[in-house]
Amino acid sequence: MGLIEKSALLAALSPPLDHLLASQLLDEFVSAEKRFIQRDWEPAELDGGQFAEIAARIVFHQDSGNLSQTRDFNDCLKYVEDDKTKHQVTPRHDALHIARLLRNIYKFRSQRGAVHISPSYQANHMDSKFIIEAVRWIMNEILRIFWNGDREKVARAIRELLQFDVPCIGVFEDVVLVQRTDLTTEEEILVLLHFGGEQGFSRVDIGRFAQRPASSISNAIKKLVGPEFRQIVLVSGERYRLTDLGSRRIREQLSNKLLLQ
Repeated sequence: MGLIEKSALLAALSPPLDHLLASQLLDEFVSAEKRFIQRDWEPAELDGGQFAEIAARIVFHQDSGNLSQTRDFNDCLKYVEDDKTKHQVTPRHDALHIARLLRNIYKFRSQRGAVHISPSYQANHMDSKFIIEAVRWIMNEILRIFWNGDREKVARAIRELLQFDVPCIGVFEDVVLVQRTDLTTEEEILVLLHFGGEQGFSRVDIGRFAQRPASSISNAIKKLVGPEFRQIVLVSGERYRLTDLGSRRIREQLSNKLLLQ
């Protein structure tokens, strides 16, 4: 239920990835996503380097066949970038693309504090946006290249990783609860379906979790499905999912309402 969980990703990635490095990478990825959605710009901007260090060790391990959970960032990438050494990642440009972007993240983290736009420079949304998008791309590439399981599951994981975490939603055994009291019925349904990811929720599930009058839920669903909005869609299995328009509304209008009050 809900967006794909860390445990499912870890089980699918390890092996071939080292279990500790894969776990660390996912921890850093989830942390960066949560901080970004909470508008905590500085960790995303400055701590992207930790994600880069772990990712560099993963790529070095897969490209060289040698596992090191502590190898220096630059040493890892020097091996990957060296045309004279033997490489196991094919096609070779996959590893090189990751290495180049990892260097950009790492260099940005180490140099941004010294190359200020002004003496009063502070971590900001634009810098953090660059880092988080770079981290997302690398995470997705690692999934694409090293996940040996079902390709459709990989595609689903990649799509769902691009979605925000939903701090305002709590899961209590078999109950999903939107823990905000300031949402309209439409907004609560959109937040629930955002959390539901590609699996979505049935009308019965929405009725249970939204905790709104049945008539209010029916009217909101009718509106969101309708031609003027088209923000949710009924798919096979009688389950509702967000459309791209619905996802855009979450990103552009409701991102602050994904947080706890």
